Amino acid sequence: MMSLPVPSIRECDMDTGFIHSIESFGTVDGPGVRYVIFFQGCPLRCLYCHNPDTWNLRKGRKMTVSEVLQDFYKNRPFYRSGGVTATGGEPLLQLEFLTALFCRLKKDGIHTCIDTSGVTFQPGNTAFLKKLNLLLDATDLILLDIKHIDNEAHHSLTAHSNQNILAFAEYLDKRNIPVWIRHVAVPGITLHREPLEALGVFLASLHNVEKVEVLPYHSMGKIKYKGLGLPYPLENTPDATKEQAREAREIILTALEEEKQRLLY
Repeated sequence: MMSLPVPSIRECDMDTGFIHSIESFGTVDGPGVRYVIFFQGCPLRCLYCHNPDTWNLRKGRKMTVSEVLQDFYKNRPFYRSGGVTATGGEPLLQLEFLTALFCRLKKDGIHTCIDTSGVTFQPGNTAFLKKLNLLLDATDLILLDIKHIDNEAHHSLTAHSNQNILAFAEYLDKRNIPVWIRHVAVPGITLHREPLEALGVFLASLHNVEKVEVLPYHSMGKIKYKGLGLPYPLENTPDATKEQAREAREIILTALEEEKQRLLY
């Protein structure tokens, strides 16, 4: 499978962005009750993606920062224990718009969170890093989706390498940005001991990981593929159970702790 190009972050300006949808009561995308903004556009083609309708950037609704946050500010007391999460799609595709959005929120002391794969990270691009740092200055938490620790398997799963993603994780560590790691347990693809242990070893090298979440794969997105006239890639893959996800998390955490102990000595 050939790698898909990462669309330019210049698709949007700082004042407007392409939004797929907004959820006013999110409880799984960061701490507390969250106002969750689903950004349109994603370069990854994860075999288990349940939101293929977010792939095409320009299929979204073009909105200003004020329009996106209008309902949040109307109900701001409701989010006192939480804040705002940008997810997708891939929110970092619209880096400048996301920065404008988060800078507005931080002026008002709102907790900000990004749910991202990190695939758009460009470690050798000085201009990109300058823009990214502006965003990170206004970001309280990153939910980092690591799809697969093995690069070849990651490419088969998403149509992209994981090299920039892992480099992004290391960059966030250097910047001391708090991170929650997310990993999807997919039978026959990610539910193997060796890559789960390798993921734990990698995470042990980071100092900013506050939580590791393993989410069970589900096939509820099938109906969206049918509606879009697309074949569902994992037609014969069973849903993962909560027990499988729990066991996978235990493997990751055990390898993480063992590696930390090894590094101490």
